[in-house]
Amino acid sequence: MRDLPSALLTHLSERGAGHARLLVWITAREKATGTAVSIGFWTGADHRVFSIGGEDRTYYGAGSLIRIAPLVSAPGLNVRTTRLTFSPISEEFRVAVGLYDTNDAPLQIHVANFDPLTRAPIAEPVRRFKGFAKGLTSTRAAMGGDARAELAVQSAAHVLTRTLPLKKSDAALQARHPGDLLRQYTDISGSVETAWGEARGSAPAGAAPPSAQPGGWVNPTARPDWGSSR
Repeated sequence: MRDLPSALLTHLSERGAGHARLLVWITAREKATGTAVSIGFWTGADHRVFSIGGEDRTYYGAGSLIRIAPLVSAPGLNVRTTRLTFSPISEEFRVAVGLYDTNDAPLQIHVANFDPLTRAPIAEPVRRFKGFAKGLTSTRAAMGGDARAELAVQSAAHVLTRTLPLKKSDAALQARHPGDLLRQYTDISGSVETAWGEARGSAPAGAAPPSAQPGGWVNPTARPDWGSSR
């Protein structure tokens, strides 16, 4: 069960008019440096600062975020995908796309509830979705139509589908600690045979292989007496 602020529970229990907006917070990587940078968009009419988890976050509105597909919540480990629709003519959105790499960027979606009369926030926005951005596609406007930019997002269960190299690769380690060679050979781990605790050498020239047992079977534990005296 989702834990909601008491002020919001009181408002919802009155079953009166409601006024809610959606907020999207993305932590992308700067293309030039790889530095993590966070940016927010919401479905409100203007830019606004919201306090979430003790942090003041600036969300850009004025049509930057147009629509969010229905969010489905259910128990289980299924990876759920939804789409966010942005306006490509928004200055803030165009700058974000040009400067930041959003692929696989952590993403949160919150719901902000407002008093329908005063338009004041009732409580701190409630998180509705947590996941990752998985791909951005843009559509040019047809004659008389509107341009669209859609960002596909997947739920947090997506991390369970990542393979070991994606989670513990040398590239990921270098991004965090340049010069650390601990995972330098992770990509070939398991493909190179290593003899642990024994010395491998070449058999003397002309040495006979291990003797075969009845039926042609060769005992793998048999050792030829190379260089031993009888």
